[in-house]
Amino acid sequence: MKATLITDGAMLEAIAPEWEALWRRGGGTTPFSSPAWLLPWWEVFRPGDLFTVAVRHDDRLVALAPLYREDGPWGRRLLPLGISVSDYSDVLIDPEHREAAGAALLALLHDHQPLWDLWSAEEAPPDAAVLTLLWGASWTATIEPHSACPVLMLPRTVADLPAAIPARTMRKWRMAQNRVGRRAWRIERAEPAHWRPLLDDLFALHQQRWISRNQPGVLADADVRRFHQRAVPRLLEAGLLRLSRLSIDDRVAGAYYGFDQGLRSFAYIGGFDPAFAFESPGTILLGAAIEAATHRGASEFHFLRGQELYKYGWGAVDRWNQRLTMKDRA
Repeated sequence: MKATLITDGAMLEAIAPEWEALWRRGGGTTPFSSPAWLLPWWEVFRPGDLFTVAVRHDDRLVALAPLYREDGPWGRRLLPLGISVSDYSDVLIDPEHREAAGAALLALLHDHQPLWDLWSAEEAPPDAAVLTLLWGASWTATIEPHSACPVLMLPRTVADLPAAIPARTMRKWRMAQNRVGRRAWRIERAEPAHWRPLLDDLFALHQQRWISRNQPGVLADADVRRFHQRAVPRLLEAGLLRLSRLSIDDRVAGAYYGFDQGLRSFAYIGGFDPAFAFESPGTILLGAAIEAATHRGASEFHFLRGQELYKYGWGAVDRWNQRLTMKDRA
Protein backbone atom coordinates (compact mmCIF):
# COMPACT_ATOMS: atom_id res chain seq x y z
CA MET A 1 0.00 0.00 0.00
CA LYS A 2 1.25 3.46 -0.94
CA ALA A 3 -0.53 6.53 0.40
CA THR A 4 -0.04 10.03 -0.97
CA LEU A 5 -1.39 13.45 -0.04
CA ILE A 6 -3.12 15.46 -2.78
CA THR A 7 -2.96 19.20 -2.17
CA ASP A 8 -3.52 20.48 -5.72
CA GLY A 9 -6.88 20.70 -7.50
CA ALA A 10 -5.39 19.74 -10.85
CA MET A 11 -4.05 16.53 -9.30
CA LEU A 12 -7.49 15.79 -7.89
CA GLU A 13 -9.10 16.30 -11.29
CA ALA A 14 -6.45 14.07 -12.89
CA ILE A 15 -7.46 11.05 -10.78
CA ALA A 16 -11.18 11.45 -11.60
CA PRO A 17 -11.35 8.25 -13.76
CA GLU A 18 -9.67 6.18 -11.01
CA TRP A 19 -11.85 7.83 -8.40
CA GLU A 20 -15.03 6.95 -10.28
CA ALA A 21 -13.83 3.37 -10.81
CA LEU A 22 -13.22 2.98 -7.06
CA TRP A 23 -16.58 4.54 -6.26
CA ARG A 24 -18.41 2.23 -8.69
CA ARG A 25 -16.82 -1.01 -7.54
CA GLY A 26 -18.18 -0.63 -4.05
CA GLY A 27 -16.17 2.13 -2.43
CA GLY A 28 -19.08 4.57 -2.32
CA THR A 29 -22.72 4.05 -1.49
CA THR A 30 -24.08 7.51 -2.34
CA PRO A 31 -23.67 10.04 -5.19
CA PHE A 32 -22.27 12.53 -2.67
CA SER A 33 -18.90 10.69 -2.67
CA SER A 34 -18.59 10.61 -6.46
CA PRO A 35 -16.23 12.81 -8.48
CA ALA A 36 -19.26 14.03 -10.44
CA TRP A 37 -20.44 15.73 -7.24
CA LEU A 38 -17.26 16.61 -5.36
CA LEU A 39 -15.03 17.94 -8.15
CA PRO A 40 -17.50 20.73 -9.06
CA TRP A 41 -17.83 21.49 -5.34
CA TRP A 42 -14.08 22.01 -5.01
CA GLU A 43 -13.93 24.06 -8.22
CA VAL A 44 -16.56 26.49 -6.91
CA PHE A 45 -16.10 26.74 -3.13
CA ARG A 46 -12.46 25.96 -2.17
CA PRO A 47 -13.02 26.91 1.51
CA GLY A 48 -9.55 25.84 2.66
CA ASP A 49 -6.44 23.89 1.66
CA LEU A 50 -6.95 20.62 -0.21
CA PHE A 51 -5.86 17.71 2.01
CA THR A 52 -7.03 14.56 0.21
CA VAL A 53 -5.47 11.16 0.89
CA ALA A 54 -5.15 8.61 -1.93
CA VAL A 55 -4.05 5.01 -1.30
CA ARG A 56 -2.86 2.67 -4.08
CA HIS A 57 -2.12 -1.03 -4.19
CA ASP A 58 -0.09 -2.19 -7.20
CA ASP A 59 -0.76 1.22 -8.77
CA ARG A 60 -4.54 0.82 -8.39
CA LEU A 61 -6.52 3.34 -6.34
CA VAL A 62 -8.01 1.43 -3.39
CA ALA A 63 -8.88 4.24 -0.97
CA LEU A 64 -9.63 7.94 -1.12
CA ALA A 65 -10.39 10.39 1.69
CA PRO A 66 -11.65 13.58 -0.03
CA LEU A 67 -10.72 16.14 2.62
CA TYR A 68 -9.67 19.75 2.97
CA ARG A 69 -8.10 21.64 5.86
CA GLU A 70 -9.90 24.57 7.45
CA ASP A 71 -7.94 26.96 9.64
CA GLY A 72 -10.55 28.57 11.88
CA PRO A 73 -11.76 29.11 15.45
CA TRP A 74 -11.72 25.33 16.13
CA GLY A 75 -8.14 25.03 14.96
CA ARG A 76 -6.92 23.24 11.84
CA ARG A 77 -9.76 20.87 11.07
CA LEU A 78 -9.87 18.25 8.33
CA LEU A 79 -13.36 18.32 6.82
CA PRO A 80 -15.02 16.42 3.96
CA LEU A 81 -15.26 17.91 0.50
CA GLY A 82 -18.89 18.69 -0.27
CA ILE A 83 -19.73 19.91 3.21
CA SER A 84 -22.94 21.95 3.48
CA VAL A 85 -24.42 20.87 0.11
CA SER A 86 -24.00 17.12 0.76
CA ASP A 87 -26.40 15.09 2.86
CA TYR A 88 -23.92 12.23 3.27
CA SER A 89 -20.12 12.11 3.31
CA ASP A 90 -17.61 9.30 3.58
CA VAL A 91 -14.19 8.01 2.60
CA LEU A 92 -13.95 5.49 -0.24
CA ILE A 93 -12.30 2.14 0.41
CA ASP A 94 -12.15 -0.84 -1.92
CA PRO A 95 -14.01 -3.69 -0.14
CA GLU A 96 -11.23 -6.13 -1.13
CA HIS A 97 -8.61 -4.07 0.71
CA ARG A 98 -10.66 -2.49 3.49
CA GLU A 99 -8.38 -3.16 6.46
CA ALA A 100 -4.99 -2.59 4.78
CA ALA A 101 -6.11 0.46 2.78
CA GLY A 102 -7.74 1.99 5.84
CA ALA A 103 -4.56 1.45 7.85
CA ALA A 104 -2.46 3.10 5.12
CA LEU A 105 -4.85 6.08 5.05
CA LEU A 106 -4.57 6.55 8.81
CA ALA A 107 -0.79 6.11 8.73
CA LEU A 108 -0.41 8.95 6.24
CA LEU A 109 -2.57 11.26 8.31
CA HIS A 110 -0.52 10.29 11.37
CA ASP A 111 2.70 11.16 9.51
CA HIS A 112 1.26 14.58 8.63
CA GLN A 113 -0.21 15.20 12.09
CA PRO A 114 1.83 18.41 12.64
CA LEU A 115 -0.24 19.98 9.83
CA TRP A 116 -3.69 19.42 11.40
CA ASP A 117 -5.40 19.23 14.79
CA LEU A 118 -8.75 17.50 14.30
CA TRP A 119 -10.51 15.34 11.69
CA SER A 120 -14.28 15.82 11.73
CA ALA A 121 -16.16 13.30 9.59
CA GLU A 122 -19.48 15.12 9.11
CA GLU A 123 -22.78 13.52 8.07
CA ALA A 124 -21.49 9.95 7.95
CA PRO A 125 -24.37 7.55 7.15
CA PRO A 126 -24.74 4.42 9.30
CA ASP A 127 -22.95 2.23 6.72
CA ALA A 128 -20.11 4.72 6.13
CA ALA A 129 -16.66 3.25 5.60
CA VAL A 130 -15.15 5.93 7.82
CA LEU A 131 -17.03 4.44 10.77
CA THR A 132 -15.29 1.07 10.23
CA LEU A 133 -11.70 2.33 10.31
CA LEU A 134 -9.57 0.57 12.91
CA TRP A 135 -8.25 3.30 15.18
CA GLY A 136 -4.99 2.48 16.94
CA ALA A 137 -3.92 3.42 20.44
CA SER A 138 -2.55 6.76 19.23
CA TRP A 139 -6.01 7.96 18.15
CA THR A 140 -8.91 9.38 20.12
CA ALA A 141 -12.25 9.02 18.36
CA THR A 142 -15.67 10.23 19.47
CA ILE A 143 -19.00 9.71 17.73
CA GLU A 144 -22.34 11.48 18.12
CA PRO A 145 -25.64 11.68 16.21
CA HIS A 146 -25.60 14.37 13.54
CA SER A 147 -28.68 14.63 11.27
CA ALA A 148 -31.84 12.62 10.74
CA CYS A 149 -32.30 11.36 7.18
CA PRO A 150 -35.71 9.70 6.78
CA VAL A 151 -35.75 6.62 4.51
CA LEU A 152 -38.70 4.82 2.90
CA MET A 153 -38.24 1.09 2.39
CA LEU A 154 -39.60 0.22 -1.04
CA PRO A 155 -41.57 -2.91 -1.95
CA ARG A 156 -40.51 -5.27 -4.71
CA THR A 157 -43.12 -4.12 -7.21
CA VAL A 158 -45.02 -0.96 -8.05
CA ALA A 159 -48.25 -2.86 -7.41
CA ASP A 160 -47.17 -3.24 -3.78
CA LEU A 161 -46.64 0.52 -3.17
CA PRO A 162 -50.04 0.94 -1.46
CA ALA A 163 -48.82 -1.43 1.24
CA ALA A 164 -45.64 0.62 1.79
CA ILE A 165 -47.07 4.15 1.66
CA PRO A 166 -49.63 5.31 4.25
CA ALA A 167 -53.21 5.31 2.95
CA ARG A 168 -53.67 9.05 3.46
CA THR A 169 -50.73 9.87 1.23
CA MET A 170 -51.78 7.33 -1.38
CA ARG A 171 -55.18 9.03 -1.54
CA LYS A 172 -53.53 12.44 -1.87
CA TRP A 173 -51.27 11.16 -4.64
CA ARG A 174 -54.15 9.57 -6.56
CA MET A 175 -56.25 12.70 -6.17
CA ALA A 176 -53.38 14.82 -7.54
CA GLN A 177 -53.03 12.45 -10.49
CA ASN A 178 -56.76 12.75 -11.18
CA ARG A 179 -56.61 16.53 -11.03
CA VAL A 180 -53.70 16.88 -13.46
CA GLY A 181 -55.30 14.22 -15.62
CA ARG A 182 -58.04 16.69 -16.45
CA ARG A 183 -55.47 19.10 -17.87
CA ALA A 184 -52.81 18.93 -20.56
CA TRP A 185 -49.74 17.85 -18.60
CA ARG A 186 -46.39 16.11 -18.98
CA ILE A 187 -43.25 15.24 -17.04
CA GLU A 188 -39.94 15.55 -18.86
CA ARG A 189 -36.49 14.53 -17.69
CA ALA A 190 -33.20 16.27 -18.26
CA GLU A 191 -30.87 14.73 -20.82
CA PRO A 192 -27.15 15.41 -21.43
CA ALA A 193 -28.05 17.69 -24.35
CA HIS A 194 -31.02 19.33 -22.63
CA TRP A 195 -30.70 20.11 -18.94
CA ARG A 196 -30.12 23.85 -18.50
CA PRO A 197 -33.78 24.95 -18.93
CA LEU A 198 -34.92 22.38 -16.37
CA LEU A 199 -32.30 23.49 -13.86
CA ASP A 200 -33.14 27.16 -14.41
CA ASP A 201 -36.81 26.37 -13.80
CA LEU A 202 -35.89 24.58 -10.58
CA PHE A 203 -33.93 27.64 -9.42
CA ALA A 204 -36.85 29.95 -10.23
CA LEU A 205 -39.52 27.76 -8.62
CA HIS A 206 -37.50 27.15 -5.49
CA GLN A 207 -36.78 30.85 -5.08
CA GLN A 208 -40.44 31.71 -5.68
CA ARG A 209 -41.52 29.32 -2.96
CA TRP A 210 -39.09 30.70 -0.37
CA ILE A 211 -39.72 34.34 -1.23
CA SER A 212 -43.36 33.68 -0.33
CA ARG A 213 -42.06 32.70 3.13
CA ASN A 214 -39.79 35.77 3.36
CA GLN A 215 -36.72 33.52 3.33
CA PRO A 216 -33.92 33.23 0.74
CA GLY A 217 -33.79 29.44 0.35
CA VAL A 218 -30.67 27.34 -0.23
CA LEU A 219 -30.54 28.03 -3.98
CA ALA A 220 -30.49 31.81 -3.56
CA ASP A 221 -26.70 31.82 -3.19
CA ALA A 222 -24.90 32.44 -6.51
CA ASP A 223 -22.08 30.00 -5.70
CA VAL A 224 -24.56 27.24 -4.86
CA ARG A 225 -26.28 27.75 -8.22
CA ARG A 226 -22.92 27.79 -9.99
CA PHE A 227 -22.00 24.53 -8.27
CA HIS A 228 -25.15 22.81 -9.52
CA GLN A 229 -24.63 24.19 -13.02
CA ARG A 230 -21.23 22.46 -13.05
CA ALA A 231 -22.38 19.29 -11.30
CA VAL A 232 -25.51 18.54 -13.35
CA PRO A 233 -23.77 17.63 -16.65
CA ARG A 234 -21.29 15.43 -14.78
CA LEU A 235 -24.09 13.71 -12.86
CA LEU A 236 -26.02 13.11 -16.08
CA GLU A 237 -22.95 11.63 -17.74
CA ALA A 238 -22.47 9.34 -14.75
CA GLY A 239 -26.10 8.19 -15.00
CA LEU A 240 -26.95 9.44 -11.50
CA LEU A 241 -29.23 12.41 -11.94
CA ARG A 242 -33.02 12.49 -12.01
CA LEU A 243 -33.93 16.10 -12.87
CA SER A 244 -37.59 16.36 -13.85
CA ARG A 245 -40.03 19.12 -14.75
CA LEU A 246 -43.83 19.01 -14.59
CA SER A 247 -45.75 21.21 -17.00
CA ILE A 248 -49.50 21.80 -16.84
CA ASP A 249 -51.22 23.56 -19.74
CA ASP A 250 -47.76 24.46 -21.10
CA ARG A 251 -46.80 26.20 -17.85
CA VAL A 252 -44.03 24.91 -15.58
CA ALA A 253 -45.69 23.78 -12.38
CA GLY A 254 -42.93 21.95 -10.55
CA ALA A 255 -39.39 20.58 -10.67
CA TYR A 256 -37.61 17.70 -8.92
CA TYR A 257 -33.87 17.13 -8.42
CA GLY A 258 -32.78 13.72 -7.15
CA PHE A 259 -30.44 10.81 -7.75
CA ASP A 260 -30.61 7.13 -8.66
CA GLN A 261 -27.78 4.82 -7.66
CA GLY A 262 -27.96 1.07 -7.39
CA LEU A 263 -30.53 -0.04 -4.84
CA ARG A 264 -31.09 3.51 -3.59
CA SER A 265 -32.78 6.67 -4.80
CA PHE A 266 -32.38 10.09 -3.22
CA ALA A 267 -34.72 13.10 -3.20
CA TYR A 268 -32.46 16.16 -3.03
CA ILE A 269 -34.53 19.29 -3.67
CA GLY A 270 -37.62 20.50 -5.48
CA GLY A 271 -39.81 23.48 -6.19
CA PHE A 272 -43.31 24.24 -7.40
CA ASP A 273 -45.45 27.15 -8.48
CA PRO A 274 -47.93 28.03 -5.70
CA ALA A 275 -50.47 28.85 -8.43
CA PHE A 276 -50.78 25.09 -8.99
CA ALA A 277 -51.19 24.14 -5.32
CA PHE A 278 -54.56 22.54 -6.12
CA GLU A 279 -52.85 20.06 -8.47
CA SER A 280 -50.08 19.27 -5.90
CA PRO A 281 -47.13 19.23 -8.33
CA GLY A 282 -44.73 18.29 -5.53
CA THR A 283 -46.75 15.19 -4.74
CA ILE A 284 -46.95 14.27 -8.44
CA LEU A 285 -43.16 14.55 -8.94
CA LEU A 286 -42.19 12.85 -5.70
CA GLY A 287 -44.65 10.03 -6.30
CA ALA A 288 -43.29 9.59 -9.83
CA ALA A 289 -39.73 9.38 -8.44
CA ILE A 290 -40.75 6.78 -5.85
CA GLU A 291 -42.63 4.78 -8.47
CA ALA A 292 -39.65 4.90 -10.87
CA ALA A 293 -37.25 3.84 -8.10
CA THR A 294 -39.47 0.85 -7.28
CA HIS A 295 -39.80 -0.06 -10.95
CA ARG A 296 -36.03 -0.17 -11.45
CA GLY A 297 -35.59 -2.42 -8.39
CA ALA A 298 -34.40 0.03 -5.75
CA SER A 299 -35.06 -1.01 -2.16
CA GLU A 300 -34.62 2.37 -0.42
CA PHE A 301 -35.84 5.89 -1.11
CA HIS A 302 -33.85 8.49 0.84
CA PHE A 303 -35.52 11.80 1.72
CA LEU A 304 -32.16 13.07 3.04
CA ARG A 305 -31.52 15.56 5.84
CA GLY A 306 -34.38 17.14 7.72
CA GLN A 307 -37.44 16.02 9.64
CA GLU A 308 -40.11 17.72 7.55
CA LEU A 309 -43.52 16.20 8.17
CA TYR A 310 -44.25 15.35 4.54
CA LYS A 311 -41.43 12.78 4.56
CA TYR A 312 -43.10 10.77 7.30
CA GLY A 313 -46.38 11.13 5.43
CA TRP A 314 -44.82 8.96 2.72
CA GLY A 315 -43.88 6.35 5.34
CA ALA A 316 -40.22 7.24 5.82
CA VAL A 317 -38.46 6.38 9.07
CA ASP A 318 -35.51 8.26 10.58
CA ARG A 319 -32.02 6.98 9.92
CA TRP A 320 -29.37 9.01 11.70
CA ASN A 321 -26.10 10.27 10.27
CA GLN A 322 -23.15 10.34 12.64
CA ARG A 323 -20.37 12.84 13.29
CA LEU A 324 -17.04 11.10 13.95
CA THR A 325 -14.32 13.31 15.44
CA MET A 326 -10.74 12.06 15.51
CA LYS A 327 -7.55 13.33 17.09
CA ASP A 328 -4.07 11.89 16.84
CA ARG A 329 -2.45 11.84 20.29
CA ALA A 330 1.06 11.89 18.83
